[in-house]
Amino acid sequence: MSLFVEVALPVPMRQTFSYRVPETYPSTPQIGVRVKVPFGRQQLIGLVTGITESCSLAPKQIKSVLEFIDDEPLLPESLYKLTLWAARYYFCSQGQMLTQALPVALRKGLNAAPQKIQFWQLTEIGQNIAPEAVKRAPAQKKLLELLKTASLTQEEVISLDISKTALKALEDKGWVARHEKVAELNLDWRTSLEMDETPHKLNKEQAVAVATLNLQQGYHCTLLEGITGSGKTEVYLAVLEEVLKQGKQALILVPEIGLTPQTINRFKRRFKVNVAILHSGLTDNQRLEAWRQARCGQAAIIIGTRSALFTPMAYPGIIILDEEHDSSFKQQEGVGYHARDLAVMRGHLESIPVILGTATPSLESLQNALSGRYHHLQLGERAGVAKKVRQGIIDIKNMPLKAGMSVPLLNEIRLHLDAGNQVLLFLNRRGFAPALLCHECGHLHECDRCDAFFTVHQSLGEICCHHCGNQYAIPKQCHKCGSTMLMGQGIGTEQLAEALQQEFPKHPVVRIDRDTTRLKGSLETHLNAIHKGEYKILVGTQMLAKGHHFPDVTLVGLLDVDGALFSADFRAPERFGQLYTQVAGRAGRASKPGTVLLQTHQSDNPILRDLLHRGYGEFARSQLKERQQALLPPAWHMVLVRAEAHLASDADNFLNAFAALLPQDKEFEVIGPMPAPLDKKAGKFRRQLLFQAKNRNRLQQEFERIHPLVEQLLEAKRCRWSLDRDPQDLL
Repeated sequence: MSLFVEVALPVPMRQTFSYRVPETYPSTPQIGVRVKVPFGRQQLIGLVTGITESCSLAPKQIKSVLEFIDDEPLLPESLYKLTLWAARYYFCSQGQMLTQALPVALRKGLNAAPQKIQFWQLTEIGQNIAPEAVKRAPAQKKLLELLKTASLTQEEVISLDISKTALKALEDKGWVARHEKVAELNLDWRTSLEMDETPHKLNKEQAVAVATLNLQQGYHCTLLEGITGSGKTEVYLAVLEEVLKQGKQALILVPEIGLTPQTINRFKRRFKVNVAILHSGLTDNQRLEAWRQARCGQAAIIIGTRSALFTPMAYPGIIILDEEHDSSFKQQEGVGYHARDLAVMRGHLESIPVILGTATPSLESLQNALSGRYHHLQLGERAGVAKKVRQGIIDIKNMPLKAGMSVPLLNEIRLHLDAGNQVLLFLNRRGFAPALLCHECGHLHECDRCDAFFTVHQSLGEICCHHCGNQYAIPKQCHKCGSTMLMGQGIGTEQLAEALQQEFPKHPVVRIDRDTTRLKGSLETHLNAIHKGEYKILVGTQMLAKGHHFPDVTLVGLLDVDGALFSADFRAPERFGQLYTQVAGRAGRASKPGTVLLQTHQSDNPILRDLLHRGYGEFARSQLKERQQALLPPAWHMVLVRAEAHLASDADNFLNAFAALLPQDKEFEVIGPMPAPLDKKAGKFRRQLLFQAKNRNRLQQEFERIHPLVEQLLEAKRCRWSLDRDPQDLL
């Protein structure tokens, strides 16, 4: 009797593929194991999603599985269910979603079992050799003395800086032998939790929040809304202590790699447990090892960015999302899943609590909290002796600016520096200048592949498009008139840092953006230097805005925020409110009082006034009412259909055909097709279609109905298209 397996492959086709199980395979395959199969001219690795005794394909079309990589399923049942649910919700194939849930090394076919540890020990001959026998080789002598006391693992060989040449020499002589053993599973933390520091004394609000969270059993989702500096991390640590004492693991998600070093240090300082770290800055093997430690239960705490959401836990206890409002939790490339929404679903499937922590909740989470779907806990006091910051607006209309800075701002910077404090200046635009201008003819140098200007990067000696990565050396002459009078137009972080260094030569300046933190470990080095007080002036983009604790920063200045107030994206006011509040929260976090100054040409802007006078909490609630009146998310549910093609007409024709398949009634709204705000990117014209529905289930049903019809459209073959469920970025 023949057996067949249904295999989900990492291809965009929303179907599974049937393969024959070889008769030589000794047992019945299990659902959830990886297999290597032929697919066209290539070989792919997929996951088994079903086992059948019959196949509808013609015998000539049926191919056999080449290899069964695993003996047992890789993912626990809860995570397997989560990926299948997510594939349906985000309109992608099961194979695409299942492979998202696996580290890259496992997608390539590496073994999921724990790695064997290599170690070296003396042979019988080696034990009888006196160290004096190699007195002319001091490295070999030192190694022999070490090995006489104990064997050495590969990690110890690296950490003790042992000469590999000496090790090989002793191996060649037959005095030392290399062995392998499977790493022992250490679960001591489950029975006796050790603490490395005494917990801080909680204030009244923190204590109430911790008591409430500790009382919850099973699945609960809680929005912890605490103003910046209110000590949300201390609440996480107190709740975590209770979870770890029960012998359960914790998954902590942070939005960016930039926040992982300090988060890891806070948790490692408090608990003497194994912490697994997962983010894109690690090698494939490092991520796989962290995944293995989490899966077997050796890692008590798992800290990572968006993709760490799918890490299996042997003893699931709690999921915490820090800065839950952050848009980087939403994946923009490939499968557009949102880690926050899937974390809530995972908590539901594993019956464990989920905490969403932030000072500036997203309107989606706020609505769920206000409607009672989530528990809502608020922290309104700054922790310790920190005071609320003083806020001010500098109206820069008709005011002379020096590298984007007004005289009042420069005077304020001087006052704070003279008092021995640190100053943070926020400008969300990296590079030297956002455009290259010809002073003679006024020509702005535009990317030849996008509807965007080149950004000038003076230190790199190049002009670069931040949308498609297109880059050239800075031209010597204008492309239009041949003039050599070229100049940067506008201000970037690079130019701002240079101007500050000239203005305040006695005070060292550090710039933190994507350009200065490309090298591994460079961000941690900069942050450590800031904490030691080596830098007095901090210049940065969004990387400096979130979560960092700088006790000596007493002044925060925001430059050029006007662009954030005006955008084609309906989320712009919400994003601006979050950004302003997060940046402002870096000031006055310790005992020193803090000041926040905002430079703007729009000092009478109602959004700005509302935010400054009433704070983010009230501002967000009024934004929520506006969204409900305008029938926009989260009141209604949205899908964004994107299409791009070399000819704009091809993208338009496809979206018109797509729109014709959508229902037209009171519960639906179709907007478009229309050009994307960035009309041309990387040589292709971009168009989009917005589809909104009052009811989430009806939206799901309609898209599942029309999806197969869309794939059969002739127009679909002439462009690249994608669906973005609950889009966070319309640009």
